[in-house]
Amino acid sequence: MIEIAHLLAVADAYKQATSLEDVTVSHRLFGDSKKLAALRTGSDITLGRFNAALHWFSANWPAAAVWPDEFNRPEPTAPTNTPTEKAVA
Repeated sequence: MIEIAHLLAVADAYKQATSLEDVTVSHRLFGDSKKLAALRTGSDITLGRFNAALHWFSANWPAAAVWPDEFNRPEPTAPTNTPTEKAVA
């Protein structure tokens, strides 16, 4: 079963590969610099945000970094700014 701990493990691997701070990754990922910290202390997110976050990581994963073996990587797409952005018509 996939859970928040898996998303946090991918976030930690991304942070290690990019040398970015938690707040920076959180802002890029959710548009909220405090969301990853909140998840680390037991907060929750919707399934849609969870899946969007994994897809964001996959699309923005550094080429030289190795995706964590424990988790299936979603098919990468073109890099995006944040998974919470809405298309403007």
